[in-house]
Amino acid sequence: MRWFFCLIFWSFLQSGQAPAQAYLNNGFFEGEAQDATVPAGWHVCAPGSTPDILPGPWGVFLEASEGETYIGLITREDGSFESIGQRLSQPLATGQCYELRVDLAHSLTYAGYKGHLQLRIWGGTSRCGKDQLLFESPLIKNSDWQTYSHKFTAEKPVQYLTLEAYNPDGEVYQMGNILIDHLSGIRLCSRA
Repeated sequence: MRWFFCLIFWSFLQSGQAPAQAYLNNGFFEGEAQDATVPAGWHVCAPGSTPDILPGPWGVFLEASEGETYIGLITREDGSFESIGQRLSQPLATGQCYELRVDLAHSLTYAGYKGHLQLRIWGGTSRCGKDQLLFESPLIKNSDWQTYSHKFTAEKPVQYLTLEAYNPDGEVYQMGNILIDHLSGIRLCSRA
């Protein structure tokens, strides 16, 4: 009888109907601390604008919340912003509830980029795609790490994530920063 249930479960998995966790490649943003560098496993989504692997560059010395390094994304007075992305280990299933967690902070000493920002995380069907807003943090004013958790339902199959620094005051562009560490894999919502 047990082989029958194993066969049913295997068939269910093969049909692509079983949603599962999507793992991230280097969600801790580990790498050699330096400016204008994309951590391994990630790609640039805003042409000509790369994140910084911190601490160290630009006068930012907050220790990582997890591991050795993290990333900093900025916005500029001309309206440009930094964003990075990656392909998920497997697509997120439409209609399924998922949860993600991320540690965020703001630096008071980021080489003049002092404005407070939000982090937006988009889901897409193509590289750097913005088909669905999965997460939008509050305005990050804390200079120490705080963990943010968010649940969302995928409206379409999500194959890519894009993280972007976001200035909520679209009329007044500013030089701002947001620090990002410990982005968890995207897990199925727990049943409470």
